[in-house]
Amino acid sequence: MKKLLIPALLAATFAATMAHADGANTPGLDQRQENQQRRLDQGVESGALNANEAARLEGQQNRVQRAEDRAKSDGVVTGKERAALHHRQDHTSRTIARKKHNAR
Repeated sequence: MKKLLIPALLAATFAATMAHADGANTPGLDQRQENQQRRLDQGVESGALNANEAARLEGQQNRVQRAEDRAKSDGVVTGKERAALHHRQDHTSRTIARKKHNAR
């Protein structure tokens, strides 16, 4: 009986762990982070962003990443957390666009 019970418990634990981990996946947010980082790098290279602007925008990106890490910390990113993260990303995206196209 023990020979059947132990593998069954291990399989159930593994399945629960994988299901729990899937709830914390945020591929859309991760892709947005990469895209926005690319936009920042391009802005610095082209001269559209000065060092001060780039540093502030990097800080904003880092705060979004920390918020995402906190949301993932319990293993599940809820719909409400996901919406808040997308809202933060929207704000950061608008700020990047505004700073890259300001008339300085």
